[in-house]
Amino acid sequence: MNVLFLTIIDFETIEEKNIYTDLLRVFRKNGHRLYVISPEERRKKGKTRVQSNDGVTILKLKTGNLQKTNFIEKGITTCLLEPQFIRGIKKNFSDIKFDLVLYSTPPITFVKAIRYVKNRDDSYAYLLLKDIFPQNAVDLQILNTNGMKKWIYRYFRKKEKSLYAFSNKIGCMSQANVDYILKNNPSIHDTKLEVCPNSIELDKINKKNNEEIYRIRKRYGVPDHKVIFIYGGNLGAPQGVPFLMKCIEANEDESNSFLLIVGSGTEYPKLKHFFQARKLQNAKLLESLPVVEYKELAAASDVGLIFLDSRFTIPNFPSRLLAYLEQGMPVLAATDRNTDIGKIIVNGGFGEWCSSDSVEQFIECERKLLDESIRKQYGTAARKYLEENYDVENTYKIIMNAAGRKNV
Repeated sequence: MNVLFLTIIDFETIEEKNIYTDLLRVFRKNGHRLYVISPEERRKKGKTRVQSNDGVTILKLKTGNLQKTNFIEKGITTCLLEPQFIRGIKKNFSDIKFDLVLYSTPPITFVKAIRYVKNRDDSYAYLLLKDIFPQNAVDLQILNTNGMKKWIYRYFRKKEKSLYAFSNKIGCMSQANVDYILKNNPSIHDTKLEVCPNSIELDKINKKNNEEIYRIRKRYGVPDHKVIFIYGGNLGAPQGVPFLMKCIEANEDESNSFLLIVGSGTEYPKLKHFFQARKLQNAKLLESLPVVEYKELAAASDVGLIFLDSRFTIPNFPSRLLAYLEQGMPVLAATDRNTDIGKIIVNGGFGEWCSSDSVEQFIECERKLLDESIRKQYGTAARKYLEENYDVENTYKIIMNAAGRKNV
């Protein structure tokens, strides 16, 4: 089967580790021929090129900047993706008949490219819904449904509806996502949606002994005698950084817990200034680390943190949860009330949840996780939950089961 994957993730090979490359490797393992279109952003000063290796053909398509740029440039680049991807398909894959087209959100602007491939090849189109845009931008007051920005909202909302309409199947990260889409898009039949969660290729738990933990913590200036709560990932508007800062300040009065924040993003400069101005003693901020180094630091930590802005009306499901579960780490999530990630964490017995508008609740959850026996119990449950629910092999089966109904 010829599989085409459209993405705005910039990668050179599917040997990298993330939720998409892990899935693509399973397709390759099962004998499918893979074709990927991935952006080569202007800031990298590269050129459009095709590279093939180990049964995978990747078209690196020169585009504008999508990451590490301002909202306006990102918006313009996103709008230009459709014609660029169509030209790329016509020029480089004109002789390939695609049986299955996979694509994720963001972005929502692949509609015409998907329609072109579907009409040309009678392909099965499977949407991996990872982001509900433009409503998430409305929630964070980046866009609005009234005033001057309403026209931008309406443009993207039309794109969103078209994307759902042209997709044969929509795989959602959780049941809350399914429920939200059905409630807010009455024209979509419930048979078009299914739960197809974020998933990864399972690695062994990277447990460290006490000597290794001491050495790693010393290297990064992290105290050896405290319970380390680590956050690793994007530091942008969706994470609700103002609430995170309040939690960090409140934690200064706690003697046994230490907050370690690792990442980058639009809000990183604000956090950096906050740390410098407060001269904090019970928290540390590190800019993004290489994957191997971050994994080592996480393995020397005790609890994984998740933050989401309290204003969200859409149910987000951060993929960083999987990294914590993979290491058998208990999780403390501070999120809005509309996502079901907190319910999953609590019902799964591997962590604590609080609303991301209550510092008091956060500190209460944090104190509970100071108990080593509770952390050990949650950690064991975390790895078990990952193996039973978020193994990438299961995601592959879900997609193939849907595509198989069309005899792809």
